[in-house]
Amino acid sequence: MIDMLVKNIKWIMLVAGVATCTTLAAVIAPQDALVNMFGSSLTEPLANLVVRSWGFLVFLMGALLIYGAFDQDSRMLCIFTAGLSKIGFLLLILMFGTKYIDTLWVTIAFDSIVVVVLGIYLFSVRATA
Repeated sequence: MIDMLVKNIKWIMLVAGVATCTTLAAVIAPQDALVNMFGSSLTEPLANLVVRSWGFLVFLMGALLIYGAFDQDSRMLCIFTAGLSKIGFLLLILMFGTKYIDTLWVTIAFDSIVVVVLGIYLFSVRATA
């Protein structure tokens, strides 16, 4: 199982990266992104800026996963950085956003799976090095 994961990490990173890059939609339509992801919207003008910034930063983590899929020399750093970002998001949801779990369950499940898979990869590659 772990050997299959290590052999296919490029494709795993590509799928996770492309899925993560979908938050670029928040840059274009922040209110729609909020409603689709969280089930509610913010009305303050500053909210549009914050949501756009968040969407772009998450998009960058997806782009980092895609880059790491193709550049083996920076793969570990890309996995670590994007994984840490996903862990941070998951922790913030659990600490401050429990009322959004019902609408975020797909994102929570996806990010959790990605974190576990990337973590297994990190530890298995380090153990063999």
